[in-house]
Formats: sequence, structure tokens, C-alpha cells
Amino acid sequence: MMRLTWSRYDLDLDKKTHIMGILNITPDSFSDGGLHFDKSSAVDHALRMVEDGADILDIGGESTRPGSEPVSLEEELSRTLPVIEALAGKITVPISIDTYKSEVALRALESGASIVNDISGMRFDPEMAGIVSRHKVPVVIMHIKGTPKNMQANPTYNALVPEIMDYFQESIRFAAKSGIPENMIILDPGIGFGKTFEHNLEIINNLDQFSLLKKPLLIGPSRKAFLGKILGGLPPHERIEGTAASVAISIMKGAHIVRVHDVRQMSRVARVADAIKQQRIL
Repeated sequence: MMRLTWSRYDLDLDKKTHIMGILNITPDSFSDGGLHFDKSSAVDHALRMVEDGADILDIGGESTRPGSEPVSLEEELSRTLPVIEALAGKITVPISIDTYKSEVALRALESGASIVNDISGMRFDPEMAGIVSRHKVPVVIMHIKGTPKNMQANPTYNALVPEIMDYFQESIRFAAKSGIPENMIILDPGIGFGKTFEHNLEIINNLDQFSLLKKPLLIGPSRKAFLGKILGGLPPHERIEGTAASVAISIMKGAHIVRVHDVRQMSRVARVADAIKQQRIL
């Protein structure tokens, strides 16, 4: 049974695919940079995503697009904390903090967040695992090769899926040593994070292999460059149909959580994919 239960939350991941809505409070994210950079706009967009069907909100204050430069701790905190504090008393869905900095995670959890989504799989900051363990919250362990600054500089693998599997197994062992329960770990193979076009297709096509690890699987193909390439160079905001196809296939291949920009549309896609997969209307 695939379920996440902590604090006041209980997510039955077998019953339906859960939608994680993306809220980038950044001026430079690849798809929506600058759109929700001020607090009022960010809060309004977050509330709209919940209304549209988001089961989780994922809030980030630093762009991790290919080639991006890191921002300071103070800047990331100033972007994310006011929005988390404003939302914590208004919504009932869990808030995820998208960060690899332990201090940002700590302050976000103290402000009302209840999931940590770490693109580095708790490897960039040695204090991150301890923060997650002490607060008894779920953590998304994502696979990345390199850093956002250099990850797309010719990423190579001898065997893509087995290497990601090894990374996950090592991460699960590290989490256990750090006091993080196995039932609080979510795995994300990291579409676009140190992956070529072909790697991204291979991951989605073989997503079911990661089910052997018996952990919830999260995937984030939303509006990404590989979809634009398939669709003849369409810009991010015109990749909704491509996102929908990749989300539907990912669900059929075993994804439990899909991280998306277009919550209303992808919530509908997930409902149809879930109904086909389970052969019933949910």
C-alpha cells in the first residue's frame, strides 16, 4: 500500500494520482519566471491551484533551470517565507518547500511547510537530512547529475536506469542512517536534471522499474525542453498538450505524484488516466 501519513495529512497514493502544483517565486524560472514574483500574485496563484485540484503546493525561491546561478540564503528566504506564512492558515493541502539549503528548509517548516523537495537528494547540504529527520516530514529525493549550473554539459551514463536505481538505493540507506523513516521518502528520477533528450524519454518509458524500490514515485515533465523539441520548438507555455501526454504515460508507468504548472488541465488528465488504469471512475 502506497500512503503518506504525517502530521495532519494522509495521502492515499494508491487511490489516485496526486497533483503537485508548482509555484516559482523567482524572476528567472524557465517557464514562469517573474509571473508570481510578488507576494500577492504568488498567494493568489497558489489559492487558484488548490481550487483547480492541487493536492500539494511546491514553493521554490531559486531557479534550478539549466545554467542557473544560485541565489543567496537571504534572498531565497525573503522570497519564500512570506508566501508560506500567508498560505499556511488558508489552505488544507500540504506545502512543499523546493530547496537544497537546510536553513531554508528549516525556516519553511517552521513557517508552515510540511514536505521538503530537494533536487540534490540531500547531498548538497550535509545538514538537510537532520532537518528532515527532526521534523518528521516527507522528503522528495531527486536524482541529479552535477549541479544546475553544469548539469546539462554533456551528461553521460553507462546505464541510465541502473545508475539512477543505485543512486536511489544509496540515498535510501543514507536517509535511514539519518533517522528518516522509509515511509517518508518519495523518489523523483529528475527529468531534465543532468539528462539528455533521449535520457528523459528513457526514464518515462522505464518508470515502472523504479517501482521495485517500493517508494512513491514523483515525476516532473511539465513544460520541459524535451517536450518542446518533440513539438518542433514550441515555447514552454505552448507545451500543455505535450505535458498532458507525458503525465498520462507516467501515470500508466507508475507515477504517484506529478509536479505540474497547469494544475486544472493536468488534474483532468490524471483523472482520466487513473480511471483507465484502475478501470473505474474515482
